[in-house]
Amino acid sequence: MRSLIFLSAFITSIASAEIVASGTHQGEAYEVEKVASGLSLPWAMTIVDSDTLFVNGRLGESTLIDLTDDSQQSVSGLPEVWAQGQGGLLDVLQGPEGWLYFTYSKPVDNGAATTLARAQLDGSQLVSWQDLLVTDSASSKGQHFGSRIEIVGEHVYFTIGDRGDRDNGQNSGNHAATIIRLNLDGSVPEDNPFVGTPAGRDEIYSWGHRNPQGIDYDPVTNTLWSIEHGPRGGDEINIIEAGENYGWPLISWGKEYWGPFNVGEPESRPGYKDPEKIYVPSIAPSSLVVYRGEAFPNWQGTLFASALVQQHLNHVDGEDEYRLFEDFNERMRALTVDDQGRLLIATDSGNIYRVQPR
Repeated sequence: MRSLIFLSAFITSIASAEIVASGTHQGEAYEVEKVASGLSLPWAMTIVDSDTLFVNGRLGESTLIDLTDDSQQSVSGLPEVWAQGQGGLLDVLQGPEGWLYFTYSKPVDNGAATTLARAQLDGSQLVSWQDLLVTDSASSKGQHFGSRIEIVGEHVYFTIGDRGDRDNGQNSGNHAATIIRLNLDGSVPEDNPFVGTPAGRDEIYSWGHRNPQGIDYDPVTNTLWSIEHGPRGGDEINIIEAGENYGWPLISWGKEYWGPFNVGEPESRPGYKDPEKIYVPSIAPSSLVVYRGEAFPNWQGTLFASALVQQHLNHVDGEDEYRLFEDFNERMRALTVDDQGRLLIATDSGNIYRVQPR
């Protein structure tokens, strides 16, 4: 078991940002600027103020990046994480009242469990750390922790994978293979779909998910979107609704890893929610944003996803799909949008790029 690497020293600043690509897409002229490099497996990022980007590295370290000069500073005050397989320090999202919300793989007696926490940033130190929910998803397996966070009003949502156990997909008696909805303080909303019923855990908002690693809310259409990994093929974009079952593994458009056999039935069935889009073959999606920024008006209301296996920025506009930056040859891991509407992309290679108007 590997523990969190505690870092407190300043990290050497990198050279000035450089333009690495430019072009035109859907009527928008853009350029791509590299704003950071040398990061260790950057898994998630959030804008904490107009000039500062907070980045989580999966192995257990966090970094502040000054977007005015691209300097980097390490963050202290993080917990021990279970950095094995796909586990470790996962998502981070700026919330109200100065809280930063985190998901991470917390070491427990029988392995690790996806955990929601929050803390406040004091300079370069996290203080007042609170574990809000250590989920009932513990396993010694290293697969399918989820986990992305979204805040909608007074509620925080976060995703959990099936932890490599397909039976969890149709078991609402634990938290694996679900999207969880809590109040911002970690308490359970009274209107969650399973509250007061024996049908599922109180914290569950939706279930039947394999490994959702992207979630974002569109305030214009009042739609909660999610994207999840299928097996060999069958990645899905879903609209998330309270109490809905998304079918995994009974329904799947993917194949078994060991042969050309369907995992589940690739068809609609009563009682299960259909995806809005299916990727066959898989792109391995790892993050999702609904673009509502001002920098690129023609992209308003469209979806962007980062792709690992297919190594590109995936853009979905209704029925149309586009694949950008394939020539970077990098596994694209995380996305966010800054307050100017510029799109930020983190890659497993340790780079962060900014897509901005040209």
